[in-house]
Amino acid sequence: MFKESLILAVETSSRIGSVAVAFGPRRVSEIRFSGPLMHSAEIFPAVEKLLDRADRIPGQIEQIYISVGPGSFTGLRIATTIAKIMHLANAAKIITVDTLDIIASNVVRLTEGNTRAVSDRRVLPAECKRIAVVLDAKRGQFFIAVYEPSSDRMREEHRDQIWKKAIPDSLMTISEFLDHFAGHRSPIGLLGDGLVYYKDKFKADGVFFLDETHWSPKASKVHQLGWQMALNGQFTDPLTLTPHYLRKPDVTLKSR
Repeated sequence: MFKESLILAVETSSRIGSVAVAFGPRRVSEIRFSGPLMHSAEIFPAVEKLLDRADRIPGQIEQIYISVGPGSFTGLRIATTIAKIMHLANAAKIITVDTLDIIASNVVRLTEGNTRAVSDRRVLPAECKRIAVVLDAKRGQFFIAVYEPSSDRMREEHRDQIWKKAIPDSLMTISEFLDHFAGHRSPIGLLGDGLVYYKDKFKADGVFFLDETHWSPKASKVHQLGWQMALNGQFTDPLTLTPHYLRKPDVTLKSR
């Protein structure tokens, strides 16, 4: 159906953004921005470089997949604006992917009979039945979603869906999270950029942390999850496309 469609994947919801280009399910290349909050400065040069590598031009982009939030208000606006521009210019179809789902997909669960080396830092021990993705929402709150392993049937239908969402994207304080999950008989693994400055405050019995190299969302994962959505026809109407903020951005009015 879209086997050779030129796809642009955009991740600007987190501290360090990235973009990727793919032909259908086959990712060609990915560029990660040089540092935190460089989205607006680096996104267009990065896209141009990726298209040059693929010997394509912007007018040939047929689909665009974006990380839609929750996350950075400015970063989410950048992604949604680019998606709408691509739709107006090329009639490009749009897929929006939940940011917390993207981060969760970084993790591989170690199951019975799985001989993968434990040194793989993406792997969870078999006794861990849950993970939680944590992003900083400011003002002492965090965007958090909790995941459990997908059923075998779901994995057969969507081979990239290792996790299913057990608790939807929510706003929580650290104390609210620990009240629910610390000391539980079933340990929970944490990851996400919200831990960069607050990891020590999340430390508690039954809570452990995935390696930092897997805390950030990546454009390659936006493409991976977005491709499955495209196969199911889960495209977004550009007229109603808005970022998934979870709450309104802060607005400060200047006095005259």
